[in-house]
Amino acid sequence: MKKVFTAAVAIGVMATAATAQQQDHSAHAKMMKPTAANPYGPAEMKMHERMMGAAGADATETWVRKMIEHHRGGVETSQIVLRESRDPKVRQMATKTVTDQNREIGELQAWLRSHGKRAQ
Repeated sequence: MKKVFTAAVAIGVMATAATAQQQDHSAHAKMMKPTAANPYGPAEMKMHERMMGAAGADATETWVRKMIEHHRGGVETSQIVLRESRDPKVRQMATKTVTDQNREIGELQAWLRSHGKRAQ
């Protein structure tokens, strides 16, 4: 009887946690809806999801893969501001960010290939 009760409690806790996580994700998705003042939500969400999913055979490879996704997010958000902003200094910084982040993505992918890993 004790095992059945313990199992039932565990199932209830897991179901509650899953429901809370779904509600949190839904609330987060609403916050990430693009607006004129903050058009970055979808790009940020995509970067976050890709970083969370990036994994390698060890901590080093995982870090490299997460950084690639992080830099891709930087490129994407910079491209958004280049479409949306007319501020010359911001546009200059965003253009530099695109150039720098693409270079770093290339360096990270080269590291993967040099270590016999698949680069994406």
